[in-house]
Amino acid sequence: MSVQLIIGLGNPGAQYTQTRHNAGVWFIDALAQALGCELKLEKKFFGSIATTQLDGQALRLLVPNTYMNESGRAVGAIANFYRIDPSQILIAHDELDLPPGVVRLKNGGGLAGHNGLKDISRSLAGARDFHRLRIGVGHPGAASKVTNYVLKPPSQEDRASIDEAIARALVVFPQMMQQAWEPAMLALHTRLDRPEG
Repeated sequence: MSVQLIIGLGNPGAQYTQTRHNAGVWFIDALAQALGCELKLEKKFFGSIATTQLDGQALRLLVPNTYMNESGRAVGAIANFYRIDPSQILIAHDELDLPPGVVRLKNGGGLAGHNGLKDISRSLAGARDFHRLRIGVGHPGAASKVTNYVLKPPSQEDRASIDEAIARALVVFPQMMQQAWEPAMLALHTRLDRPEG
């Protein structure tokens, strides 16, 4: 089954727009621009929605306007309304376990302590078989520093690396939509990290 819903996780409000926790929203903003569609607030779905057609099928983009740890309210509302199966959902989110500039695809599996993903899983009756676009933001080095870290903007250099990673994810977006997950993963995961020479 092809992807019908793409979600970008983050926190609402101008004070959070440029923070690391909003990397998923940065992806959705870039994707909406690339697809030529506009996100508009839909109160019944607790978020901003854009709808477009891709290969004759409706594709919806969603940015919840709830806080990160309540993301499931928006995802559950739209998934239930349009009868979208969890396996047809792609969630873009910040990933502490990856450095800035690295982006990875993951299908199903553990939620790695990500509160937004855990709340979404709960809203989908415990399902975890949604697809994930993990956008690396780096780790502060100690668990006690994580909350403060994700709620702060990245350095200019790190933001440039994250934006570059998002750009590479957009390049393989058509493969993701065609369910060509392995080629898409290969393209993203074989970034030229090796020294040039």
